[in-house]
Amino acid sequence: MNSSSSPRSQSDSAAFSSDYNYPMADPTAQPGLPLDEIIEGDSLEVLASFPENSVDLIFADPPYNLQLRQELYRPNMTLVDAVDDAWDKFASFRDYDEFTRAWLAACQRVLAKTGTIWVIGTYHNIFRVGAIMQELGYWMLNDVIWVKTNPMPNFRGVRFTNAHETLIWASKQKGAKYTFNHHAIKTFNNGKQMRSDWLLPICSGSERIRLNGEKAHSTQKPEALLERVIASSSRPGDIVLDPFVGSGTTAAVAKRLHRHWIGIEKEPTYVSVARQRVEQVVPEMFPDTLSDPRDGARSKRGPSFKDVLAAGLVSPGQELFFRSNPALAGTVTPEGTLRVGSFEGSIHRAGSSLAGGTPCNGWEHWYFTGEDGSFHPINDLRRSLQTQSS
Repeated sequence: MNSSSSPRSQSDSAAFSSDYNYPMADPTAQPGLPLDEIIEGDSLEVLASFPENSVDLIFADPPYNLQLRQELYRPNMTLVDAVDDAWDKFASFRDYDEFTRAWLAACQRVLAKTGTIWVIGTYHNIFRVGAIMQELGYWMLNDVIWVKTNPMPNFRGVRFTNAHETLIWASKQKGAKYTFNHHAIKTFNNGKQMRSDWLLPICSGSERIRLNGEKAHSTQKPEALLERVIASSSRPGDIVLDPFVGSGTTAAVAKRLHRHWIGIEKEPTYVSVARQRVEQVVPEMFPDTLSDPRDGARSKRGPSFKDVLAAGLVSPGQELFFRSNPALAGTVTPEGTLRVGSFEGSIHRAGSSLAGGTPCNGWEHWYFTGEDGSFHPINDLRRSLQTQSS
């Protein structure tokens, strides 16, 4: 349950750059919509100030109302660090249902007509949440099961080990169009169609944020989970909202994947944690594996490197230099690829091979030499070709 918010940023999401030019959302197009911020406050009050139909994707990790009645101990008699926070406690199911209906209605108002919402929960609450969503007019698209590869055991041995959580994915209303990056999301499943059962570990190790040795947030979600949600259901430049942003996972992943984000959180400690976390995030240099033109990218395809070659702006046999370093050269092939030593591939893959396998935007990191011997990024050549053809 990310019941909070994420670190403040200066709207510094880098513009997405690839063979496909996705315009970043214009903050002035949505007056009153605070992009790239973690807002401290009550979700209902904050959402009431947002324009209608203004958010592309919502991920909600609300309180689960776990109804814990006693402390839990491991076999060695150490106390289990269970979820017993005040924000997860409700006096009755009726109170919880009223809370759920209110925030879901508020989210539905601000969700774009083509937007979708994801809600995560457990058997304690997800069935109540799903029923209320249907009553409000949301249209169910999928339920996804997050199968935890390393779940907490049932120490008392009186039930099955609770090894999964359920995510509901829904559109604003029946018949609405929505984003689904069917082809891009295959990268998470070895090129095969993505299934509705996701095997992922719980958040642990270095990813788990701690304060004074204790968990900063009791239900911090793994970034891998949010990466699938955001990559599948939004495009670079879209606005992602989390009304219970907690430790800031949604905001951090959205920033990394070149989306705008808005996080709302009422717990001051979580707000501080989330803001610090997001400030440290560096957007991926080239998240090409999370974008695919066959998924209906909204903008026109730009010239490819092969187009630049065909226009005579580069020539077969010409050397390009990685990050303008004369010692790191690649040779242009007649096929429009680069040969670096024994490796041959696209400008992006060739750059990645020199960057230790990390994602690489070849347009920005391969340089050609001008007539005066100075270095220039090959993206300048693509821009000039775009200008000629426009």
